[in-house]
Amino acid sequence: MGLQLDQFVWVAAVMTGYLAGSIPFGLVLTRAAGIDLRAIGSGNIGATNVLRTGRKDLALATLLLDSFKAGLVALLFTILVTPQVGFVAGAAAFLGHCYPVWLNFKGGKGVATYAGLLAFVSWRGLIFAAPIWLGLFALTRISSLSALIAAVIAPIGALLLGEDPFTVGGLALLSAFVFWTHRSNIARLLKGEEPRFGAPKPGDTPADGAA
Repeated sequence: MGLQLDQFVWVAAVMTGYLAGSIPFGLVLTRAAGIDLRAIGSGNIGATNVLRTGRKDLALATLLLDSFKAGLVALLFTILVTPQVGFVAGAAAFLGHCYPVWLNFKGGKGVATYAGLLAFVSWRGLIFAAPIWLGLFALTRISSLSALIAAVIAPIGALLLGEDPFTVGGLALLSAFVFWTHRSNIARLLKGEEPRFGAPKPGDTPADGAA
């Protein structure tokens, strides 16, 4: 028996979102420029590691593309179906970024993708989380710490401003997942060993980025 129409829509949203999120823009852009991103810094595919190549233009392009791939998928399914289906598609893109099928499920940490998703699915969460991230990063220069605190604030801010329960719950799950992808950063933070942005880790290896 085939899938019913409503089931097909959900499956299509998840698959489309995941595949879109799996596109490793940082790796694609740097490879086109003749750079082996996996051999630089943390080897991460996000914008933070792309910046370590010295190519600010590629880092900015990676940040924008990684930020909006989840948001645009969410917008598409919101327009075509419902906001709930759109959110699920965007969440699947977030997971695709973290675990891309093309890279043996070893991707980025999801912060830029989460931020871009917020812009499309919950402006209420965004207006709370964005200033927190910017303020903490300006004060501490620790990207992971700023991202983690902003991830906590996003669903709380959305709840306080009256976001619907489905979106608040979804944001809470994504925020929890951000903590999972940053577990190595958390371990270093607890030990006081997480470097500030631009400073090398012990052994002259840059810290993992939060993108």
